[in-house]
Amino acid sequence: MDDIRDEERESPHFKGKPVVVGADPLNGKGRGVVSTANYEARKYGIHSALPISTAWKLCPQAVFLPVNGELYNEVSSQIMEILHNYVSVVEQVSLDEAYLDISFVGTYKKAEKLGQDIRKEIFERERLPASCGIGPNKMVAKIACGRAKPNGILIVEPKDVEKFLEPLDIQEIPGVGPKTAVLLYQAFQKQELTVADVKKMERKKLIDLLGVYGGDLYDRVRGVDENPVVAEEEVKSIGKEHTFMQDTRDGEEIFGVFKELVRDVWQEVKEQNLAFRGITVRCRFQGFETHTKSKTGKKAVQSEEFFQKEANKLLLRFLVENPKPVRLVGIRLSLLSA
Repeated sequence: MDDIRDEERESPHFKGKPVVVGADPLNGKGRGVVSTANYEARKYGIHSALPISTAWKLCPQAVFLPVNGELYNEVSSQIMEILHNYVSVVEQVSLDEAYLDISFVGTYKKAEKLGQDIRKEIFERERLPASCGIGPNKMVAKIACGRAKPNGILIVEPKDVEKFLEPLDIQEIPGVGPKTAVLLYQAFQKQELTVADVKKMERKKLIDLLGVYGGDLYDRVRGVDENPVVAEEEVKSIGKEHTFMQDTRDGEEIFGVFKELVRDVWQEVKEQNLAFRGITVRCRFQGFETHTKSKTGKKAVQSEEFFQKEANKLLLRFLVENPKPVRLVGIRLSLLSA
């Protein structure tokens, strides 16, 4: 399930049409990025984090919708509740993704039955499809789930792991992003690499090439992932950002928007009864030049007034040091205080 599925459920007439969730495209002149896109929209090359103006140019006939965070959070909570009814150890990693430790079932046949039961209940209660990947570890299960989309289940047993992984593009291995891929392409003098190709490189050479991650990658291309499913992940940060319609140096506009961001973040912190020590301000200037400034106290941030004052100081430093127009401002509280 994902945000797009939520939108299609709420508005069935969107089904079969390219749908894009994100900022307002303003006929190709909009600011901001794509939050998510359905499979119809992806056929046009639209994907998450793509500039919304580019998405509009690729498919102006798509249905463009604003982000509906309240709906997505509500549906996510309901689905996570379903998962917890079946399994005690659930690691939620995003609104629409979670790892489940189902080792207690004992066999892959029973695991498949459990996966089908969960998918069936999600559809019956929420009218949303769900994909499921089952494997001997988190990495294999994640890749299998991706292969099972948009609405299926795929089981990869231990004896089949290496055979399953070897033909995949190396970038399907979690952690292998564009930068890592380029280093591998250069090392192998090839523009495309499969998992089987990378398996040919010795551990030491991978470490020399990629540092510590090289050792991890050596294991991963062999289907080895020792990371356990963690029941509860600590909240590490809460933040918000705003992209201006036009790059600006108007101090009143910048600080006015920034004040609202600080207020919204503080409200979320209080609602969740959390405490944070670190304040980070993010500023993107004309030309996509992006910087952050942070301050970490010994004690938790005690009040909205203190938060606002310290955040304003950090933002002001940006404006003093850099004369370029501002495209985006953001604020984040981090480092959870016990």
